[in-house]
Amino acid sequence: MADTSKFAQFLATKKLDGRRILNASHKLEALTPEDRLIRLKKRQGRKAETKPEGDAKETRKPRSGRPVTPRALAAALSGGTLSGPTKNRILKAVNYLLEQKKQDKVELKTLF
Repeated sequence: MADTSKFAQFLATKKLDGRRILNASHKLEALTPEDRLIRLKKRQGRKAETKPEGDAKETRKPRSGRPVTPRALAAALSGGTLSGPTKNRILKAVNYLLEQKKQDKVELKTLF
């Protein structure tokens, strides 16, 4: 158990499955029609900047559209290097699963 990562130990103690993390991340990060509309208005706002008259730019932030990949999850389980956004996507998925189990949410420091 000395060679496992902090994240792998956390999953073992909370009895969470990696496949459920992948599915939850896909559900949380998938683009919705509202997100596509936000992106469209943002693009139209950039085009309108060159013209004198234009509508107000979109200020809301859409979902990323990039779920956690099996490769990223394998890197997290083995203790490999991950980017900050990937760590946050894993954190969101884990917190979603913990919320379903009626357990407290965790912070990023707890996982990595």
